[in-house]
Amino acid sequence: MRAARALVVDDDPDILAVLEMRLESIGLDVSVARSHQEALTLLNEHGFDVALFDLRMEPVNGLKLMEDAHARHPRLPVLIMTAHGTIDNAVEAVRQGAFDYLTKPFVPEELRGKVGRALSERRWARDRTLLRAVGEALGSSGTMDGMFETVAHATVEATEAHRAAVFLLEDGRLVTKAVAGASAEDGAVPLAGSLDELGRAARLVIEKQKPETMSGEGSRVILGAPLFVEGGAAGALVVETPVEPTAEDVELLALFSSQAAIALKNTRELERLRSGALAALGRMAAQVAHELRNPLGGLKLFAEYLEHRLDKVADAEGADVARKISREIDHMTELVREITQFGRPAALRRTPTTLNGLLESCLALAQARVKDTGTRVVQELDPGLPPVWLDPREMRKVFLNLLVNAFESLEGGGTLVLRSCPAEPGWVEVCVEDTGTGMAEETRARMFDLFFTTKDTGTGLGMPIARSVVEQHGGRLEVRSQLGRGTQIRVLLPVEAP
Repeated sequence: MRAARALVVDDDPDILAVLEMRLESIGLDVSVARSHQEALTLLNEHGFDVALFDLRMEPVNGLKLMEDAHARHPRLPVLIMTAHGTIDNAVEAVRQGAFDYLTKPFVPEELRGKVGRALSERRWARDRTLLRAVGEALGSSGTMDGMFETVAHATVEATEAHRAAVFLLEDGRLVTKAVAGASAEDGAVPLAGSLDELGRAARLVIEKQKPETMSGEGSRVILGAPLFVEGGAAGALVVETPVEPTAEDVELLALFSSQAAIALKNTRELERLRSGALAALGRMAAQVAHELRNPLGGLKLFAEYLEHRLDKVADAEGADVARKISREIDHMTELVREITQFGRPAALRRTPTTLNGLLESCLALAQARVKDTGTRVVQELDPGLPPVWLDPREMRKVFLNLLVNAFESLEGGGTLVLRSCPAEPGWVEVCVEDTGTGMAEETRARMFDLFFTTKDTGTGLGMPIARSVVEQHGGRLEVRSQLGRGTQIRVLLPVEAP
């Protein structure tokens, strides 16, 4: 494991030489810079645990350098170096965010003591941040995807890693559940390497069942820790950092992964209980629906007979009321059919199906059902997909439901993307993505609950049935959504019947 890293910046080479020697003598890995730009380059390329900046440098002084350093690394403790005659300025620097100041010429005991306190304060600050982030993760979304996203973002925040990812084993496959990290667009260091590289690290720590480090692209280091659930490694939390981690880094990530595993176990238990309750409710609803089917059929006949009699006596108003009754009975009959389907799903009739053709027909039907509000539709259908063994009648209901929901969320216009592509070997993926209203976390947590709906005329059955059909096919339905920014729904299906 690496030693703590110190950055020393001074335009006097003699001062740099003295400080480098003294700091290395107390076990620090020291980098030196003689200018503002040289220091920023080092800060962009490496992570540091403490920094020492000379107050009076030209053309950019130590206060400006501290401001720029904190913009990149907010929790980096900075010691301002100053001569006796400028102590007032050094005190002002502390008010502006410096950890402390050092006076020239340096007293070895003072240098050692203040640097040691700065390193200890940084470790305590990281521990406090980590504990707060762990608490937020454990108390976050009731959905598993929401919990994973919280864990990934909290890990980046707590450890100052460049990137963090959560992986989970599902039926022997390693599935990426969430990724968080800096990007070149927001001015931070561009990410190196691919997600596959993090995935290999995840497989390594799952196999070894203990934290591991490995070299990434360039000078990056990848550190991973397993998520233990019920005695085995169910996944991994992996971070990418610019430097080799310290022993404290490994301990922190192991602590975070253990707490994330607790959250995973709790979320799985909640989903299991919810699924059991929904299944019981579905069976009860199906029984009630069965009892309603025959009376509704009789009411439909009576309504049609009444309409016919009223038409005969030229009672237009009465006949119109009879037609409205008939339409409401049709609506109730359709609701009964959907409830019965959820409670007693039909056996699948799989055939080799051209997935893109099925998607195009569903898109045309969805566009015919909703008002055109200027939605921009983008089709990204991979022509090289193999035929997929599925029940086209059942999957048509799934895709049509997802597309109609996406169009309805775009009432003010926007973009809808329909995408098909290969997934992991032997699997295909269909993605419906929109830039519509999105969902709050509370809505997303309940979107698969039976009869839960946010629509005035909705039944609350569309999404539960969609997930049920996908799971019947041995697939997965995954949802990501953010209020005000849109929704992405991924359907993953095996090419061959399981």
